[in-house]
Amino acid sequence: MQATATGEKRGLLEYFGRVRAHTEELCKPLEIEDYIPQPTVDVSPPKWNIAHTTWFFEEMILKKFVEGYCEFDPQFGFLFNSYYNSIGQRTARDHRGDLSRPTVKRVFEYRRHVDEHMLKLLGAEARGPSSEVGRGPETRNSELETLIVLGLNHEQQHQELFLTDLKYTFAKNPVHPVYRSDFYPEERSDDSLDGWTTIPSGVYEIGHAGDGFCFDNELARHQVLLNEFEVSDRLVTNGEWIKFIDAGGYRDSLLWHSEGWDWVQRESVTAPLYWQGSDENNGYKHYTLAGLRDLPLDAPVCHISWYEASAFAEWKGMRLPTEFEWEAASAKFAWGSRWEWTGSAYLPYPGFRKPAGAVGEYNGKFMINQMVLHGASVATPEGHSRPTYRNFFHPHLRWQFTGLRLCR
Repeated sequence: MQATATGEKRGLLEYFGRVRAHTEELCKPLEIEDYIPQPTVDVSPPKWNIAHTTWFFEEMILKKFVEGYCEFDPQFGFLFNSYYNSIGQRTARDHRGDLSRPTVKRVFEYRRHVDEHMLKLLGAEARGPSSEVGRGPETRNSELETLIVLGLNHEQQHQELFLTDLKYTFAKNPVHPVYRSDFYPEERSDDSLDGWTTIPSGVYEIGHAGDGFCFDNELARHQVLLNEFEVSDRLVTNGEWIKFIDAGGYRDSLLWHSEGWDWVQRESVTAPLYWQGSDENNGYKHYTLAGLRDLPLDAPVCHISWYEASAFAEWKGMRLPTEFEWEAASAKFAWGSRWEWTGSAYLPYPGFRKPAGAVGEYNGKFMINQMVLHGASVATPEGHSRPTYRNFFHPHLRWQFTGLRLCR
C-alpha cells in the first residue's frame, strides 16, 4: 500500500509540473503590452489569469499546509482573489485591467516562488506521509491531495479562459492581431454523420461516478426519468447558421425569448460573435487568434449565446436537449469541439452539498440565472473533459467556444 501511495504522489508531482508549464507555454507568443488590457468585465487580462491561478495554490494550500510559510507579497491576496468572499476583500472584477503594477516580471517571480514551495511540499509528500497536530497523516494527505487536484483543474479552466479572454481582447483591435499564425482550431469541420439517434424512454443515472476527479456541482449522482427523444449526431454548422440569418432569424421576434429579443435589439446583434459582414462576392469572415480568416461553412458554429441557440432551434421547429438528455445520449455521438448549450438552468442536483470553507464558494453560489453547457471545446486542455462536466454561463454570453446540438 505504501509503494502504491508513493507512486500516486509522484504522479501528482508530474501532473503539477505539466499543468503549470502549459500555462507558461500559452504565454510565449505574447508581448508585454498584451498582458494588461481588459475590454469588458467578463474577460480577464493574461497577467491576472496567471497570477490568480498562482494565488490559489498559495492561499488554499501553502498557507495551510506549510508551517511558517511567508506570503510572497501580502498585497497579492487583494489583487488576485477572484470571488472568495470568505477570504477577504478583492480588486473589483472590472478593474483587473487597471493594474499596471505589479509588473509582468513580478507576477512571474510570484509564480516561481509558489512553484518552488509547492514542489518542495509535493516532494516531501512523495517521500512519505507526515503528520500534523490534531490530524493523522492519512487525513492530512487526503485533504492536501484533494486541494492540489482541485487547484490544477482550476488552472486548466483558466488555461481555456486565457485563450478565450485573449481572443476577445485581440478582436477589439482593428488591426486583427495574430497570437499564433497556426492557431485556428475552431475551423475544424465536424466529421460526424448527418443523422439522428433515438434514445429510448427510461430511467438514467446522471452525475459523476467513480474515484476520478469531478467538481462538486457534478454530484450527487441520481436518477432521472426521460421520455424517448432524438438527438442530432452532429453540431449545427456555420453554413446552416447563414441560412438562419438570411431567413431573417435575427429580425423575427417570434423566435426569441423576451429577454433574448431585448438583448438582440439593445446590442444590435446580427450574427455570431467575431463574424464580419457578408457581401455577394466574398462571404463572411471571422476573427481567430490567427487573425481574420474566411468563414468555413462546414465547421460547427461558434461563439453564440444561449438566446441565439434557442432561437435557432425554434426556427428549425426543434429544441435544445436538456442537460440530462445530453448526458444520457453523450456516448452515442462525438463531442468536444464546442461547449454545447442545453435547455437546462444551472441548479443543484438532488443531494448536492457545498464543501465547507472557501472551496464551497467554487460552484454552489452561482446556481441561479445561468444555463448549463456540456461537452468541451477546442480550447479545453487535454484531459479536462468528461460527460458529466457542468459548465455554466449567463444566457447572453458568447466569448467561449459555444455551439449547439439539436434535439426533437
